[in-house]
This record gives sequence, C-alpha cells and structure tokens, in this order.
Amino acid sequence: MIQKAEHKNMIIIVGGGLAGLACALHLRKAGFEVTLIEKTKYPHHKVCGEYISNEVLPYLQWLDVDPLSLEPALIKKLVVSSNTGKTIACDLPLGGFGLSRYELDNLLYQKALQNGCNLITDRVTDITFKDNEFEVSTDTHGILKSHIVIGAYGKRSAIDQKLSRPFISKKSPWLAVKAHYTGDFPDDLVALHNFKGGYCGVSKVEHNRINICYLADYNSFKAYKNIRDFQENVLCKNPHLRKIFDNSTALFEHPLTISQISFEKKEALHDHILMIGDTAGLIHPLCGNGMAMAIHSAKICAELIIAYLNNKIPSRVLLEQEYVKTWNKNFKTRLLMGRFLSEMIRKEKLFGPMQQLLVNFPSALPLIVKMTHGKPILC
Repeated sequence: MIQKAEHKNMIIIVGGGLAGLACALHLRKAGFEVTLIEKTKYPHHKVCGEYISNEVLPYLQWLDVDPLSLEPALIKKLVVSSNTGKTIACDLPLGGFGLSRYELDNLLYQKALQNGCNLITDRVTDITFKDNEFEVSTDTHGILKSHIVIGAYGKRSAIDQKLSRPFISKKSPWLAVKAHYTGDFPDDLVALHNFKGGYCGVSKVEHNRINICYLADYNSFKAYKNIRDFQENVLCKNPHLRKIFDNSTALFEHPLTISQISFEKKEALHDHILMIGDTAGLIHPLCGNGMAMAIHSAKICAELIIAYLNNKIPSRVLLEQEYVKTWNKNFKTRLLMGRFLSEMIRKEKLFGPMQQLLVNFPSALPLIVKMTHGKPILC
C-alpha cells in the first residue's frame, strides 16, 4: 500500500519540458523549494519545430542558461510556400535560433539539478485540491502534498482527462511527425511549406542537422499505409518539399509522431492549478513560436508566485486572477492569429489571394510575423 508523503509549503511542477524547467529554475533562483515531476528520463527527443524566437534569449541567459553555448543554427529569414510551390519571404524582425529539444531540455535539466531542484522521474496520475492544499498522486512516489501546483505536462495528457478539462473531450484531426536529417539547407532560414491537409516546418538545429516537422490532417494521412508513402504522395507534391526530401538522409530510425493534437481553447487555470506552456494554450506550429511562448509563460507564472509567497499578492484568489489576466494579455491575441493564419494557409483558395497581396505589399509579412511573436523579455 502506498503511503502519503508529507511535503508542506512545496511548489510542485508537473512536467519537465521547456516551461516546467524554466519555471523551476526561476523559482529556485528566488530561493523557493521546488519539486518537478517528469515521466521521461533526460535527454529525449520531442515532436517540435525546434525554432525559438530571440525574444526569450535574454530571459534564458538571466536564468544562467545560455542556449548559444550549444552552437544552435542562427536563423534570420522566413520563407512560406503554397502547395504549388509559390513562395513569399522576409527577414525575421527579431531572428531566432534552431536547437533540438534533446539538447535544450537537457541543458535546462542539468542546470535545475545544479540549482537544487528536486527532480522526480515518475508519472502523475491525479491532482486534487482540498482545504487550500494539493495532493499529487504518482505511480511510485505516493501522494505529494503542496501549496501550489503548476501544470506543465504538454499538449495532451491522461491528467487532462482526470481533471475533466473541456478540450480533452473533443476529437482532434491533427497528427504531427518530426525527424532529423542530414542534407543541404540554409543555416539561417526557417521554411514553412504548405501541402494538402497540412504544413511542414524546416530549419537547421545544432550539429548541422535539419529538423523537419509537419502537421497533417489525419483524414488525409490515413489513406496511406505509412509515413513514407504519405510524404511521397502528399508532402512531395510541393516542389520545395520534394527537393528537401530527395536530397536529405534521415537520422532517426523511425520518425517521432504524436496524434490528437488539440488547438481548442484551453484554460490557463483549472481547479487552482496554474497552467503554463502548451498545457495552457497551443499555438499552431505554422507560427513557429510555441517554444518561446512556453518559456515566457514560465516567467509570468514564476514572478506571480514569488510575489504571492512574499505576501505582495495577499491571496490565492488574487494570484489566480492576476495570472489569467496576464496570460491573456500576452498570448490570447497571438493564439487567435495563429488559428486564423492556419486556416488561411491550409485553404488554397484563400492563400492564393493572400500571397499575392503580400507580394504586392512585402512589408506586410514582417508585420504578420510580429503579431505571432512577442517583444524581447527583459529581466
């Protein structure tokens, strides 16, 4: 029989991706005890576009985590193509860098260990709140008690079902596929190539590797026997993707996949759990900025928790209200723009006129990019 473990006045973070690890580092930097629970051992690959806007670079460096030490690809340009191969391009207003989750998550993890964060490899099975206290149930560590719980467990989890979050009951048609390749691709470019039923992001990461990650409608995917056939018969109808796949060699034995990706509206707060990163809201990969949003949300959450624990925010109710308000202020418009752009680009009849408009008014594309990106985060 699993016994309860008493952990008073502890902050528990459920999930050890970018948001969870950044939040843990921030809270430890302020001197608070933090336990982070992650179900998978580091390092590990994740399905991700692996492009990060420079807006979060100052914040990561303030956390004493310098992603530039991993020699990422430095990305300055964007190109977007239609299914027929027509392109529009611009310089990225802030620029960014390409870095695998395998390397970046592990860098944050090692720093969290050095800084005294209590890191547990386990699976969380339930989270309950009663009498102003949380109980977090795990497979092997029993029940951990805490005053604050932060949800950072990613896009979709069994915990969402346990918590009866509204979005989890709605079926999603989206499937994502990611793999690394060797081949010829510009170091400073992130490309978004449209194909029937989805779109594909291509950019360099560290060690001169190419990350190819695409989002596809499952209904178009299921007509084919496997990923290779789907890529050959659907993605490669776009001539730019044909060229990339024909001239690249896969480095993974099998691509990574994730299904039932939901872009439905989520809550930044649920049953008193403060949600961060993809757990709070998922931006379409088309906008190429989910990693930066996840890291920024960790900063917002950590700063408000610190204010609350230092009695500058007098109650949990006010903490929760301020977090939801701040989260919406920073991300609500960006998420809406992401959904809008996704619908525009996926529909050829809409994308064609929009593309021509952008060709005639090239200064408009950087403005659209700015609407899905934030300003540099100052610490």
